[in-house]
Amino acid sequence: QKNGIEWSAIPKASPQQNAIIERFNRTYREDVLDANIVFSIEHAQQLTDAWLIEYNTVREHEALGYKTPASYAA
Repeated sequence: QKNGIEWSAIPKASPQQNAIIERFNRTYREDVLDANIVFSIEHAQQLTDAWLIEYNTVREHEALGYKTPASYAA
C-alpha cells in the first residue's frame, strides 16, 4: 500500500495467472519431493537446500538459453 501496490490473491495452482512460480513449483516437486523419500521436515529442508544450490548454480535453464545461472551472469 505504501508504494501504491494493491495485494490480491489468485487461486492455488493457477499456472495461467502465475506461470513462472508454478513451473518452479513443478520442477521442485518432481526433482525433490517425488524423487526422494522424505523422513522428516528436517530431511526435507536438507534436500531442498542441496537442490537450491544445484538449481541456482549448475543446472541449465531453458529460459537462460540452456546456460547455468552462473555462466549466464558472467
